[in-house]
Amino acid sequence: TTRQNLTLGLKPGQVDGAGRWSMQAMFDMFENLDRRADVEASVLSGGEQQMLTMCRTLMGDPDLVMIDEPTEGLSPQMVQKVAEVLKEIANRGISTLLVEQKLSIAMDIADRVYVMGHGQVVFEGTPADLKARDDVRKEWLEV
Repeated sequence: TTRQNLTLGLKPGQVDGAGRWSMQAMFDMFENLDRRADVEASVLSGGEQQMLTMCRTLMGDPDLVMIDEPTEGLSPQMVQKVAEVLKEIANRGISTLLVEQKLSIAMDIADRVYVMGHGQVVFEGTPADLKARDDVRKEWLEV
């Protein structure tokens, strides 16, 4: 179930709520997971499964999270919710390695930005540095 999946995210010996995150905090962030807490995780929508994956990771109270395309395939409302959660992760002092196609979301939470092209880092800097580099944005980020 959704609830069991969240419990699986706890580290051995860790008690729910002992870290920066609790199951209730997850349910507060993603109300639809709360409503589906006792539903088999395999029948959740793709967006709900994405949320569950993020929440299960946070349950272990990590110091670093690596997140690949967390907004892929989500509705605009859920994209906004995921963006809020990513900001909250940063606000709680958790380092985040984020791979994201939606530049505005990445730039909103990033301290450092790396742009890759053809398997190479083609830009490294702050979000402000990237905003100032029209050439990099035009060649690598804009359609």
